[in-house]
Amino acid sequence: MRYLAIDYGTRRTGLAICDPNETIVSPLIVLQSEQTLSEKIGQIVKDESVEAIVLGLPLNMDDSEGPQTQLVMKFADQLQAHLKIPVYFQDERLSSFGAEEKLAPANLSKAEKKKRLDAVAAAEILEAFLEQKRCQ
Repeated sequence: MRYLAIDYGTRRTGLAICDPNETIVSPLIVLQSEQTLSEKIGQIVKDESVEAIVLGLPLNMDDSEGPQTQLVMKFADQLQAHLKIPVYFQDERLSSFGAEEKLAPANLSKAEKKKRLDAVAAAEILEAFLEQKRCQ
């Protein structure tokens, strides 16, 4: 199954995708979070033959939900209504930290890292989701 992972943010949203065999995860793109975000994601879903969405769920370290969690849930409802494909949640705690570690060895400027960070974080979310799926 082809999954699209989303690291939703109020300013930027990172996307990552896997191959149909669910073995290779690749950062895809970072989009500006704006009113047309659902439509842009819808076009990517269509173009890439995506069958399901994996949305990073920002839980606090004590497993509680914060204000950002509620924004992500609202965004998930919008996506599900617009796309008509399943939307799954994946705990995204430490995904940005993992993404920063992956980008650290690259010889990128701070601005270049910032442009890629959210897509790499989305890839971290998708890798965790697929690993959890394999273990079930």
